[in-house]
Amino acid sequence: MSYIVTWWAGFIGSVVVWYLNDQGIDDIVIVDHLTTTDKWKNLVGKKYKNYFDKYEFYHKVKEEWYISKDDIVIHLWACSATTELDAQYLMENNTKYSKTLYEQCAFIGARFIYASSAATYGDGNQWYSDADFDLHPLNMYGYSKHLFDQRILDWTNNFTSCVSQVVGLKFFNVYGPNEYHKWSMASVIYHGFNQIKKEWKTPELCPGQIQLFKSYKEWSADGEQQRDFIYVKDIAKVIHFFITHPEKNWIFNLWTGQARSFNDLAKATFMALDMQPNISYKEMPEWLNKKYQYFTQAEMLKLENIWYTDKFFSLEEWVKDYVQNYLNKEYKIF
Repeated sequence: MSYIVTWWAGFIGSVVVWYLNDQGIDDIVIVDHLTTTDKWKNLVGKKYKNYFDKYEFYHKVKEEWYISKDDIVIHLWACSATTELDAQYLMENNTKYSKTLYEQCAFIGARFIYASSAATYGDGNQWYSDADFDLHPLNMYGYSKHLFDQRILDWTNNFTSCVSQVVGLKFFNVYGPNEYHKWSMASVIYHGFNQIKKEWKTPELCPGQIQLFKSYKEWSADGEQQRDFIYVKDIAKVIHFFITHPEKNWIFNLWTGQARSFNDLAKATFMALDMQPNISYKEMPEWLNKKYQYFTQAEMLKLENIWYTDKFFSLEEWVKDYVQNYLNKEYKIF
């Protein structure tokens, strides 16, 4: 049996491989497209048996039926930029690529664990319930992921055996080590740390200060906009749970179920550096203000209903781990 991890050199994938290695697993096939980014650094120190470029692997799957029945495919590959406007690229990269891998897994009976996204929920009017699939994404990235979720539903409705093979996980606001190459798409903690350390070279920023967006709602103070943040180590732990529990399947939210404010996030970052909070608030760009979400929090009943009982650590605990053990040590990787 092999573990096949796509987009493994990226943020979440590299941490998943680290976690598998930590569990004594090194029979891993890794798939990525390294180009000229610094993602290659996430390869260092990991144990795996083979590497394929994503295009090479796609052709091996399509033409050689590379995946075997006993393999476990952890499919994390996607263009995750919510600002990407090339709809054709997103369809090819996020929907068609995923469809090809899943259909081979479904045909031969291999287990398939994949990354969906909270972007499928759109404006959140349906309260982020993973029991609801009548969704209306706000951007093309979310739509490309939603289309693949719908494909999974179609297959499992028509071929009931497929239900026992597939797990979809809707990630949202993931932060932690190995995200450094993501630049503008990296977490608020990463950018806040760089602001404090004067490494985020933006002239209007004051050294030692974190800037957050102002609020434009009467019921929300500046910086009190809330998100359901989740640490990447918790993501890896949940994926390992589904690897070791093949009887647990379907599409799940993977957040914490507990929204926290950006002020909380900034204060936790200063606390981890043993500094007094120094937070200022800036104007939000007009284009963002029109569609900005002030509260996102996942409904976690489906994960709870399959008796996943491991604790999600608090924001303060994981921010401390991230800042002290990784960011403050020259962006240490796993």
